Amino acid sequence: MTALVIAEHDNASLKAATLNTVTAAAAAGGDVHVLVAGHNAGAAAAAAAQVAGVAKVLHADAADLADGLAENLAAQVIALASGYSHLLFPATASGKNVAPRVAALLDVAQLSDVTKVVSADTFERPIYAGNAIATVQSTDAVKVLTVRTTGFDAAAATGGSASVESVAAVANSGKSSFVGREVTKSDRPELTAAKIIVSGGRALGSSEKFNEVLTPLADKLGAALGASRAAVDAGYAPNDWQVGQTGKIVAPQLYVACGISGAIQHLAGMKDSKVIVAINKDPEAPIFAVADYSLEADLFTAVPELVKAL
Repeated sequence: MTALVIAEHDNASLKAATLNTVTAAAAAGGDVHVLVAGHNAGAAAAAAAQVAGVAKVLHADAADLADGLAENLAAQVIALASGYSHLLFPATASGKNVAPRVAALLDVAQLSDVTKVVSADTFERPIYAGNAIATVQSTDAVKVLTVRTTGFDAAAATGGSASVESVAAVANSGKSSFVGREVTKSDRPELTAAKIIVSGGRALGSSEKFNEVLTPLADKLGAALGASRAAVDAGYAPNDWQVGQTGKIVAPQLYVACGISGAIQHLAGMKDSKVIVAINKDPEAPIFAVADYSLEADLFTAVPELVKAL
């Protein structure tokens, strides 16, 4: 029994989500192999070989794999699938794009957002926006999983000594083409990888107040900035800051929620945070039910005072 982790990378280095997925693969038992499909991605393949617990790295190199087009990557996985009992993808935008195609082509059921591996064929995943946990058993010969990375510790990035094997790259499917990429540049940590996150809700009232009140706190803490869906929908923060069921799932060491009521949709995206601090003037706010530290106060007064204290 061998599991194949489909690595997420930028052709130069591995994305952090891959390390959590390796841990999930190891929990299923058997050897763990990693597929690095890209173009001039030798450095990423070498990095994968150093990950603790990885037995082998498969390196597929072709220009058509450079940009992670879902159709081409799915075809590459299918070409290798016969040798594996488990195919694991991080539950990221990329993983969620490719995994369903692989499952459909294999005619098996996909297991989405897995948070725990009970055994080789039994897994736990959240349902009803995280309010219940379903235990799912699969009898499919090949299990296709997307892994909620916040549910697993990251494997050590060093300490491994896996072999790197070149595999034949599949031909271009011709079904899609890469047009361009607009990358947001920020001095702050990436939201899903940040150890500290400061998030704001609709109570901030405007994008100007969002930046005026929360940015100094985030600067002091070296934190990433996040937002509730209500704040994003109101235009106070950009889409890529959204935390929640339809945004990003995060589990930082510290999560500071300012003016966030704590709707189920938001809680589903951050309730696994190690320490949660909530600042809200509504004593009935649901966020207080999951918070480790609660401050019933006006955020426009409390946050500047906290910044001064820091």
